[in-house]
Amino acid sequence: MLVHGLWMHGIVFALHRRWFEEAGYRVETFSYPSVRRGLADNASALAKRVAAIEGAPIHLVGHSQGGLVILAMLAQRRDARIGRVVLLGSPVAGSHCARVLRRITVLRWVTGRVLGEWMAAPGGIPESIDTGMIAGTRSFGAGMLFPGLGRPNDGVVSVAETRIDGLRDHIELRLGHSAMLVSRACHRAVRAFLETGRFSRLG
Repeated sequence: MLVHGLWMHGIVFALHRRWFEEAGYRVETFSYPSVRRGLADNASALAKRVAAIEGAPIHLVGHSQGGLVILAMLAQRRDARIGRVVLLGSPVAGSHCARVLRRITVLRWVTGRVLGEWMAAPGGIPESIDTGMIAGTRSFGAGMLFPGLGRPNDGVVSVAETRIDGLRDHIELRLGHSAMLVSRACHRAVRAFLETGRFSRLG
């Protein structure tokens, strides 16, 4: 199950979906109102979508805010068939860019409700589920407009913002935040974790 980030739609995972299907995976994408709806509601909707899937195991891959929705779902209601989880640039330890935007009243809506709710009450990593994080280090993106974003970063989320206790593995790739969605190197790392519980450091 592929879960997109803020301001996006499941279609952004088109390449990852194709690559997974070529490798024999059955792939589902979950699209949700990333700005209008809150964390709990989106997590509940994801849980219902997961429950409707037949077969096991069910692996989850979330880009950016999508990773927060996945973690919130796992804390709220966990399907026993969940296998492994991979997060791509998810700001589990807070978001400098979101904090800057939320200080400006007329721009606060841009960050939506999910990020604000996560930062107010951060969730954690389930102990019983292997969870890996891929962090980008190519500083190119909207974050360049917000001085103070920690380095290294992927242009939107700093590497420090992707670190949280409980991760089984954490890897840094020379990618920008959105580039993770079209990168074969990122895809290879995701598949390595889903299949072995560790990221491959080769290639």
